[in-house]
Amino acid sequence: MNKTQLIEAVALESNLSKIEARKAVDALIHVLHQSLQEGERVTISGLGSFSVQQHAERMGRNPRTGAPVPIPAHKSIKFRPLIDIE
Repeated sequence: MNKTQLIEAVALESNLSKIEARKAVDALIHVLHQSLQEGERVTISGLGSFSVQQHAERMGRNPRTGAPVPIPAHKSIKFRPLIDIE
């Protein structure tokens, strides 16, 4: 499902127009983005939680030459689902 399909599904499920649903989805994405940039953990009941994970600098290898390559420290978003899909 892409963003357009998500907006259509939200509009149908919530009885909103597509414009209102787009605003709601955009607002959710904006709030998630801002919260994660500030290092906050975001938990959506019934769906899961988003958090920022810090990765330390490490050494990797170039697969073509085998030479060691430094991989810089970075942050990534981690999602932990709270629902089971059967």
